[in-house]
Amino acid sequence: MCEHVRNTAKDPKTIYTANMNMRIYAMTACGLALLPLMAETAPRDTVTTLPEVVSTAAAKVEDVELLPLDVNIVTSREIERSAESSLLPILQSKVPGLFVSERGIAGYGVSGGSAGTVNIRGVGQGNKVLFMIDGQPQWAGVFGHSLPDTYVANGVERVEVVKGPSSLLYGSNAMGGSINIITRRATREGFSGRARAMFGSFSTQKFNLATGFKFGKLSGTLSGQLDRSNGYRENSEFWLANEQMSLRYDFSGHWEAGGYVGLTQTKANNPGTVQEPLSSMWTYMKRGTASVHVNNHYDIVNGGLQVYGNWGRNKVDDGYGPDEEPTDYLFNSTDYNVGFTLFETVNPWRDNDLSVGVDFVHWGGHNWNLGKENGERTSEFRHCQNEIAGYVMMQQGFWGDLLSVNAGVRLQHSNQYGNEWIPQAGFVLKPYKGGRFKFNFAKGFRAPNLRELYLYMPANPDLKPEYSLNYDFEFRQSLLDGRLNFGFSLFFIDGKNMIQVQRIDGRPKNMNTGRFINKGFEVDASYNINRKWNVSANYSYLHTDGEILYAPKNKLNAEVNFMPGDFAFTLESNSVWSLRTGNPDRTESYTLLNFKAAWTYDKFRNIPVTLFVKADNFTNRHYEVVWGCPMPGIMIMGGVEVKF
Repeated sequence: MCEHVRNTAKDPKTIYTANMNMRIYAMTACGLALLPLMAETAPRDTVTTLPEVVSTAAAKVEDVELLPLDVNIVTSREIERSAESSLLPILQSKVPGLFVSERGIAGYGVSGGSAGTVNIRGVGQGNKVLFMIDGQPQWAGVFGHSLPDTYVANGVERVEVVKGPSSLLYGSNAMGGSINIITRRATREGFSGRARAMFGSFSTQKFNLATGFKFGKLSGTLSGQLDRSNGYRENSEFWLANEQMSLRYDFSGHWEAGGYVGLTQTKANNPGTVQEPLSSMWTYMKRGTASVHVNNHYDIVNGGLQVYGNWGRNKVDDGYGPDEEPTDYLFNSTDYNVGFTLFETVNPWRDNDLSVGVDFVHWGGHNWNLGKENGERTSEFRHCQNEIAGYVMMQQGFWGDLLSVNAGVRLQHSNQYGNEWIPQAGFVLKPYKGGRFKFNFAKGFRAPNLRELYLYMPANPDLKPEYSLNYDFEFRQSLLDGRLNFGFSLFFIDGKNMIQVQRIDGRPKNMNTGRFINKGFEVDASYNINRKWNVSANYSYLHTDGEILYAPKNKLNAEVNFMPGDFAFTLESNSVWSLRTGNPDRTESYTLLNFKAAWTYDKFRNIPVTLFVKADNFTNRHYEVVWGCPMPGIMIMGGVEVKF
């Protein structure tokens, strides 16, 4: 039962999005202390990379070759080689058409002026890209925004990025695309793992540990991460702690069950912009996610049930400007989303897959201002919503794997906006060896969040979902026995019913009046020249009929890797042109050069020890992604990694 309470005090000027807090756990340090004990008997490798698949949740898997969706997969090897602790910078460099807003070297925050907005093909503002961990949706229940500080690289097997609507399978918030973070699982008998420590500019420190075990049918993983930085601007300190644990048990060759728990605590200080600096502005966040699943795998049927819950506890101090008095309150919020997904895929006849699924989610939260001196609560609000959906999707192959046709529809019902129909259809054509054509039409939608419906002056409880119609064509070619791969894609996105603030009877009000058209193309290529050399690049062009923040018109990423013996060197270039940062007078264009070097020694008990150094933006390029928040110049990090 949810209680709905209207605001009882004046609306604070900077609290229209939630922000967060909490303190550090000591798990990482404890894990590092166990490293010498585990190293005596542990095998060298931690996990085995899984084949390239698209997981529609923890229990369902589809072959990426047969889906008409435009999918990019970032592998564990690419994640490890980046030496990044956050996933978002890795995705930005590896996925054409994807861009992430930044305002500093560490920590994104989620309050006014925060960063971490993810745009895919120009769609992303207002939480239109759905993040998931093993198929679990990750977003704050009150304000609806994603949680960029919680998407860490530690313990991740791969990341599956769907460019374009994923609403047929996932429902709301996947209007611009979906990003599914797949956690690692141990595949070798006994204990295994890796530990890493990094130190660098601005007193930045990063530590992480990932361990796994497998004993017969039982397997599990445990990982921890701790990041700290003083920041490169005054009042920009940041810390983050993350802990994850999973267990799986294979009852037989046909049934498997498991569970996952993840916790994140972080505090990010925000110095404001150069034009409007702030003192004592911080967000303090504690997030948790947990799930259990049961899967079945047979020759003609497979599927499963997943039950999950996500929750958050957040605090925010809005800070104050040079000529202002400190605020007399702290903003507090709690939020949650809990639900389940149940689905099954059957093969009723040759080359046919029929998938049927049911989803349910209950989400909401509570926020209030708490007086710093008197502890009095003001501006209280509490609300929740329920959504239930069913979908059916069929895929039929013709003439072997020459042609595969896919179509489906989803019906989603909410106690706030009623029913929403979501169709999707497409095909995959492979007319010759190594060549592939895809076409896909899909509708995406995003339901209004509780802030837009009920909170603060523009609130409108009669809002309907935003939606878009997406048309996507992709061509891919593989040559030279798979050593050379390249692809090309075209897209057209027609967005309608966008929620915008208008003046109604002299007062601001959220209305479904906005519209946009985004179109463009993307190109990517990779070439393994020989065992020592490989190169890759991706380029994206985006044309929009309006001004969209943090969605560059042109983005180019290129990388060269040289691996002679025990050494590995990487030179990377990241270029952006015509980026709208919020500056009304100009757009931003820049090129960043990054360099990484590593040396691995594995002669001691067959335990690889790697020393590495990385220099980001080593040409000291000055630029901004968020207006008024200059990014740092050169950033140098060095460290050591041990696999056991």
